[in-house]
Amino acid sequence: MSEINNSTTQSSLNTATTSHYEKWRLLKDAIMRHAVVAGGLSIIFAIVVIFFYLLYVVYPLFLSANAESVAQYAIPEENAGKTLFLAIEEQNEIAARFTDSGQVVFFDAKTGKTLAQKTVLLPEGANIVSVAQGSPASDGAVIYGLSNGQAVIVKQQYKATFVGDKRVITPSLKYPLGETPLVINDAGAALEKIAFKVGEGAATIVAKSADKIRITSLEKEQSLFGDEASLTRTDSILDMPAGNITDILVDKEDRNLFLVSNDGQLSFIDISKKNAPEIKQHLNVVEAGQKITSLSFLTGDLSLMIGDSSGLVAQWSLVKDALGHPALERIRAFKVSDKAVVSISTEQRRKGFLTVDAAGEMGIYHSTAERELIKESLGNAAPLATILSPRANALLFQNGDGKIHFWTVDNEHPEVSIKSMWQKVWYESYAKPAYIWQSSSASNDFEPKYSLTPLVFGTLKAAFYAMLVAIPLSLMGAIYTAYFMSPQMRIYAKPSIEIMGALPTVILGFLAGLWLAPFIEEHLAGLFSLLIIVPLGVMVFAFSLQFLPETVRQKIPEGWDAAMLIPVIILSGWFAFSISVPLETFLFNGTLRDWFKNELGIGYDQRNALVVGIAMGFAVVPTIFSIAEDAIFSVPKHLTVGSLALGATPWQTMIRVVLLTASPGIFSAIMIGFGRAVGETMIVLMATGNTPVMDLSVFQGLRTLAANIAVEMPEAEVDSTHYRVLFLAALVLFMFTFVFNTLAEVIRQRLREKYSSL
Repeated sequence: MSEINNSTTQSSLNTATTSHYEKWRLLKDAIMRHAVVAGGLSIIFAIVVIFFYLLYVVYPLFLSANAESVAQYAIPEENAGKTLFLAIEEQNEIAARFTDSGQVVFFDAKTGKTLAQKTVLLPEGANIVSVAQGSPASDGAVIYGLSNGQAVIVKQQYKATFVGDKRVITPSLKYPLGETPLVINDAGAALEKIAFKVGEGAATIVAKSADKIRITSLEKEQSLFGDEASLTRTDSILDMPAGNITDILVDKEDRNLFLVSNDGQLSFIDISKKNAPEIKQHLNVVEAGQKITSLSFLTGDLSLMIGDSSGLVAQWSLVKDALGHPALERIRAFKVSDKAVVSISTEQRRKGFLTVDAAGEMGIYHSTAERELIKESLGNAAPLATILSPRANALLFQNGDGKIHFWTVDNEHPEVSIKSMWQKVWYESYAKPAYIWQSSSASNDFEPKYSLTPLVFGTLKAAFYAMLVAIPLSLMGAIYTAYFMSPQMRIYAKPSIEIMGALPTVILGFLAGLWLAPFIEEHLAGLFSLLIIVPLGVMVFAFSLQFLPETVRQKIPEGWDAAMLIPVIILSGWFAFSISVPLETFLFNGTLRDWFKNELGIGYDQRNALVVGIAMGFAVVPTIFSIAEDAIFSVPKHLTVGSLALGATPWQTMIRVVLLTASPGIFSAIMIGFGRAVGETMIVLMATGNTPVMDLSVFQGLRTLAANIAVEMPEAEVDSTHYRVLFLAALVLFMFTFVFNTLAEVIRQRLREKYSSL
């Protein structure tokens, strides 16, 4: 009876213990299930947050620009004379009105309150006949052409001081060439048209008077042993008729002179040789029956913006002709109106410009992006004077209603458009349209080049050559390791290859840039001969094995044949590189690189796509190998045994049964490896020249999206166009990998469904 009770008690204890462990197991299963779900959701959430943050930074690039009226007021000091033109300083606080009586009225840009009135020092009895503003590089310089053949140059100056916490800007005038007027025409004839360039040590004045174009050049010469400086003057007269000249422009480099006539002719003249100007080009820049109605330099003075009576604004830029000489060529045009374009004002720091037509319609455009940004009406007729602020964030104009109007302009990112990022663009000084990425320069005259096409091309090119190296090696290795290699050898081979994936890519990039690139450059022929000599060595060795005695061959363990090939491959590779230099000399009478360049026209960069392909292929091999090997090894044994039992050879079984069954896993391995290659940064950063060129040649460099972001993001100004375009590149890379991975998953699922019945 006691035994029965003990047994019952023990059974109850066992049941209680089992129930306890069962509950604990179920609890752990529930915890892990929720943990896995939470982890998966957190990953999805993180990806969504990354996507929307990239979109948040990029979105302002595509916002529309706008202009808004802020204030209007009566013309300050209207009795000072008729307005010749307006000016405004970069803080948009003080504006200036230059009048035909030689007065300069400084006033508050937002209220019109007069702050100061200055009188330009003009000779007694002389009248202002012509006036011209300098380029943005001349810091607000203005030249007056007088009726007595003299000229006066003045500069606006704005000195900022602080009284307590308040900033005070004080306007004034300065005479860079002295207060004494310069005599341009000794005969005293009026200077009907005038243009100039003034710099630190030189100045050039070009004036039309009495049917002649006179060029006066002044150069400052500093005494070697004293502080005195003297001006050296050179005068010349241009040998061409000047009766119909309506406008004159001199570029900021003091090299090129442009003359416009009333019949639509433009003359390009080289004035770099001060005493011997040379006429380079005469051309008609408007269509028959049209007239040139406005003219201005685009920032940098490399392009002319020419408006005509049909409402067209054309950009003519200096490019190299077939002989390598500079020549004007029309690179783009904007149809801004159906009326005549009466005014063109260019931005001082970007390649944008403002146009006004005869009906008072104002438009703001960007030349490189070929975008119309703003279109507004300024009144029923063309304004008498219009000016964009130096930062292009304000607009000041005087209408015929006797008032000056002040507008604010919101135009943060005009440089970006679909065309400028993805299509060929004809940039200034380039012979033809091209895909170019060049984001920054030391000068405001620089034309940003934000084409993402060469970066996408470089990304795909690097990934292509990396996969070209990685796929054959990794898949062939996975097939042999999973199906033909002995289990004893597999336990060493598989982890050895997988541990390669732990090698930091920065180390691979370092070795590729500092060792592999120079090595391949020196032994390029050896690399190509390697592709022939190593397979021949393997085949010769395999052929030789059959002549070994039967007793020796039977001592080789099954599946260990590959181990015997290791010294064969090493010796074959050593031999290929050893004979590379003598082989080049014998076959190509020099180096293979020179032969490619001279005979085929293919250049060679030391850090090129070949180096990237080898280095990045080495980095991708462990990923593809590990996933593909697992997929092949996991094919059910009954499929392979059944195939062999039906008379198929091991190779036929591998090709027609194993690979088909494992194809979803193999495809996933390739796509994951491709994604790794697309997103790789350090290897392409260190093993290429980082040149954003579009060249399919394996011997040329490249720049990828990831490397470009890594290089330029630390130097990009926060919230600038450059900064946001880099985020756009990151968004493109994100979407690229997302779309390809999604497509790969869809294909993998279909392959899995197709071969799941095997």
